[in-house]
Amino acid sequence: MQRQGLTDNPDRRAGPRALSGLIDTLGFVQVDSIICLERAHHLTLRTRLSGYRPAHLTSLLSRRSLFEHWTHDASVIPTRWLNHWSHRFTRDRIRIQQNAWWAQRMGKNRNKMIRAVKARIRREGPLRSADFEQRPDQAQPWWGWKPAKAALEYLWRCGELAVSRRDPRSFQKWYDLTHRVLQPAKASSAKAHLEWACGEALDRLGTGTATELAAYFRAVPVADVRAWCAKGLANGTLVEVDVERLDAPKPIRCVARPDVHRAATKAATLPLLHNVDRLRLLCPFDPIIRDRSRLKRLFDMEYRFEAFVPAAKRVYGYYVLPVLEGDRFIGRVDLKTDRQANTLRIKGVWWEEGIKVTRRRRTMLDAELASMAEFVGQQSYTAN
Repeated sequence: MQRQGLTDNPDRRAGPRALSGLIDTLGFVQVDSIICLERAHHLTLRTRLSGYRPAHLTSLLSRRSLFEHWTHDASVIPTRWLNHWSHRFTRDRIRIQQNAWWAQRMGKNRNKMIRAVKARIRREGPLRSADFEQRPDQAQPWWGWKPAKAALEYLWRCGELAVSRRDPRSFQKWYDLTHRVLQPAKASSAKAHLEWACGEALDRLGTGTATELAAYFRAVPVADVRAWCAKGLANGTLVEVDVERLDAPKPIRCVARPDVHRAATKAATLPLLHNVDRLRLLCPFDPIIRDRSRLKRLFDMEYRFEAFVPAAKRVYGYYVLPVLEGDRFIGRVDLKTDRQANTLRIKGVWWEEGIKVTRRRRTMLDAELASMAEFVGQQSYTAN
């Protein structure tokens, strides 16, 4: 919790500087196009910084102190780490060129399409996918990309294009030549890249298995992470710790920095988080939620994002947010922004097994729902 910015006072002064520090703490923030409630990145940041407003993030992106690219998914990332993304660019270029799914979407003349897309952006400046013609047989929803869209994504994924900005309404990317968006960064060495990927992940998790470390940035293979862990244990820069798990009787063996016990003791002396007198609604793409296995073993919470599950097969709802109280999850709510009615609709509330629904908890949930309604620009909230 502490490593993920959830023990800091959410009522501290907000603004670009506080936001920059928060994103550094997290390492990255996943972005997502779903707008059922609010964009995922805004929800993640608002959970940790009550005064956060989307304009703060726009400011950092326009200053180029953040850039958008891929971790486990599309994310905003501190630009000071750009030198580590050259390894991903090379890896994605090779992977995509060998992938049948990408080849199908770019068409038979994919090299010609790639050259044409890049040449047009060089001439005209930043462009969106919508600025390129749609091929009739590719006019499909979701992943039925037209060749130009696939070419744009390929060029972005391998570092030749960068996201200049996002359209505030449609959320479409504006692509431009990378050197016109970001200052060039010398690629890190393979050794430095591995140290960065493993070390920065561990610093944000506190403890973790090799699989969990590899999953954080998805920058290096898990086999390389295991070798890094073994080397660290041998030279004393890492220690093994047994971490209690709530979903099984036996602890799990993890690695940690040598000062993990001192850090844990210091954390234990802090007031029990700043959210003991409030509940927080966590975005489905929140870094605490993202690793479902880790979520289960640390918090004993089963969570599945059901937006892509057929309605009849959903257990809870389309856009369900886990409810955090202190250091445990006590429930979940399904929310939807009804912009026509200017209302935040509560489509469902579920309390976790064993949680006593007290008047105090109901009051705190009401306060958090009212705060969420204000954040997403709605005048009220109501049960649907």
